[in-house]
Amino acid sequence: MTEYALSKGDIVVATLRKPQVLSDLEARYSADKLLVLKVDVTKQEDIEEAFARTRSAFGRLDVVFNNAGYALATEIEGTPDDKARELFETNFWGATNVSRAAVKFFREVNEVGKGGIILQVSSVAGFHALPGMTLEGFSDGLAKELPASWNINALLLTTRKQICIIEPGVFNTNGNRAATVLPQHPAYADESFPASVLRQMIEGAIMEGDADKFTRTVYEVVQGGKIPKRLPMGLDALETLNLRIDNLKATVEETKGWSVDLRRADGGLRIRA
Repeated sequence: MTEYALSKGDIVVATLRKPQVLSDLEARYSADKLLVLKVDVTKQEDIEEAFARTRSAFGRLDVVFNNAGYALATEIEGTPDDKARELFETNFWGATNVSRAAVKFFREVNEVGKGGIILQVSSVAGFHALPGMTLEGFSDGLAKELPASWNINALLLTTRKQICIIEPGVFNTNGNRAATVLPQHPAYADESFPASVLRQMIEGAIMEGDADKFTRTVYEVVQGGKIPKRLPMGLDALETLNLRIDNLKATVEETKGWSVDLRRADGGLRIRA
């Protein structure tokens, strides 16, 4: 995304734990076009410093592409607590704290009323009962509590100041290849079990999703101005979303009879979605 945005003439602040990875881009672009900062999103001081440096260098910020994260491949029972907590520190709390800092910057630093765009990179797992749902819930809640006057509202589909939850399917990225595979829990060793089947599928696999095409498409969506609240990416993501919709509709039909007569006889406040 950094390279593509630069190729389109945009100014980019690139944050990552290993800045040397972008040394080739730093050599090709001047400091008024590319600012590379070392940031570990598990450290609040790094996040605050990055936004402060952005303000000092450029005075404004239009888009935050919130993409820090990594994967653990193992069963829930086979995940040590310390490994799970480390993952949440990056994938959930890192994204959460970057989002909070972005909202503050858009509100207090940018020109009044300009707002900004937060692109939250979640996953197809966000609507298919996998751990990614945690970030989905946070992002959805954040979007709903922001006052309209701040102009950072994911529900206004025609404005350029929003929170957009990007939900990719399976794409071939360095993140996939760098995923930490933990030892399998012995209770799940049967090769016919779903967890074992998944392990066999992903081992050494080249995913069909093209990460470069994903990058170009996200960029074009932002430039187009009509940014959806959610952006499923890939036919596999759409298929999974449709399956989720069907399951939820079936649940409503199956259980609605239990909710018909649950109100207080003397009335009360009703909270609507």
